[in-house]
Amino acid sequence: MSCISRELRAVGVAFIMLATLGLFWPAKTANLAQSLANPPELRAKGHTLSLTLHAGITGDGKDSFYFNGQPTAPTLRMSPGDQLKITYSNDLPTKPQELCLIGPCMDMTNLHFHGLTVSPDRPQDDVLDMMAMPGQSLSYTVHIPRDHPPGLYWYHTHPHGESYQQVLDGMSGALVIEGIESYYPELAGLTEQILIVRGRSIGRGPQAADLAERVTLGSDNCGGESEPPDEIFTMNGTVRPEIAIAPGERQFWRIVNASADRYLDLQLEAQTFEIVAMDGMPIVRHDPGHRTRIADHVLLPPAGRLEAIVTGPTTQAHSHLISRCVDTGPVGDPNPAMILADIAPPTAPDRIRKASKSRLKPDFKTVDLANEEKAPPRFTVTFTEDQNGFYINGEKFAPDAAPLVRAKVGTFQHWKVVNATAELHPLHIHQVHFLAYAENDKRIADPLWLDTVNVPYGGTVDVIMDFSDPVIKGMSVFHCHLLNHEDKGMMAKILFE
Repeated sequence: MSCISRELRAVGVAFIMLATLGLFWPAKTANLAQSLANPPELRAKGHTLSLTLHAGITGDGKDSFYFNGQPTAPTLRMSPGDQLKITYSNDLPTKPQELCLIGPCMDMTNLHFHGLTVSPDRPQDDVLDMMAMPGQSLSYTVHIPRDHPPGLYWYHTHPHGESYQQVLDGMSGALVIEGIESYYPELAGLTEQILIVRGRSIGRGPQAADLAERVTLGSDNCGGESEPPDEIFTMNGTVRPEIAIAPGERQFWRIVNASADRYLDLQLEAQTFEIVAMDGMPIVRHDPGHRTRIADHVLLPPAGRLEAIVTGPTTQAHSHLISRCVDTGPVGDPNPAMILADIAPPTAPDRIRKASKSRLKPDFKTVDLANEEKAPPRFTVTFTEDQNGFYINGEKFAPDAAPLVRAKVGTFQHWKVVNATAELHPLHIHQVHFLAYAENDKRIADPLWLDTVNVPYGGTVDVIMDFSDPVIKGMSVFHCHLLNHEDKGMMAKILFE
């Protein structure tokens, strides 16, 4: 939270910061330049978006979504009140080719619609009982409530024990609920960029050094373990693409950290982010007095989303979108600095989609939570780990376990999240958003509504859970969104009743 500031930083200060961090990026050579590619987009027709999605294997042996015979995940665009119908076919091999974290993969798979305030019961966002083995299919019908917040969400696989490997391989896609322009009319007419950032294992082979050089992979782990970095980031499937933006041009960027287990600390050199939404939640929806936030860098845990207006650098030289080094803790994985994308003026006519005016009316949801914030926590989540695995409140997840906590639908609840480990953990809960308002028992200056929050190592975060929506009744889960931790036990059930 502390990385989001209301104050604009001068361009000179930004360069001083980069110099201090050692982030001087060379311009990418022309032979490596590759324009940003966008996945296909699908829109609802007659208030229904229907598609068939397959799980399959690519030529290099990686798990992948397939759409229309191609290894790609379409961007799904819907409006409040629409329904999403997906036939999801598991075409993964009956003899798995990959090794998962807790043993041989079984190639089971399913879908999770991350951040959507929809039912956790079949046939909607059920990650517990809806599971397809190779050769089987699942049928999803997801109803988007008419009052659903507009913003950027995403979908990915969620089979416990295999989530990490499938998401690392790239089984994820963007999902947009239309209408954010109703809160921010100035977005209409701006070029919109949907940027899906994924982790990619670089391995130990000959290509590892080349990939590390292409993204100018930093050598400073800034607090993590001393092991060498083994992942880089891609953007829309490409290593270090080029994003076209004219000097002084304003664009609307929608960024999702779809990595399995890596943090992003986003910075656009010499520029700031004018943040309009985090985790799909427009800032102004709960805080009409503060429409946006200004930040020179933004920390996005795995699964976090940023929606912001950016301005093209005025300098004639190439600029860069970078991820700064993140201190993940004494036993955390290395999370070094690297270049995500080059920023350059367009060299061809602009054919990128523009944000359009919204016919929806903004739906504000202001609530007084002062008493709940001051009250003792109704529930405490404690993250622990040892050489045998990862735990919530001393327990590993088990499919047949009873719910660890029950929540009465129609309420707001103060939860405290305790990280009793020496590495970062991001807490995510399905179905709901929460107000993250205190860190290490100190009130956050500008609290935000999120669905995934970073919990500092050896520290705490206080949140107010929003259980007020009547559609969320049923069994659901909350977990660490470092999916290697979730697969090894750091997940628990919650019953909305």
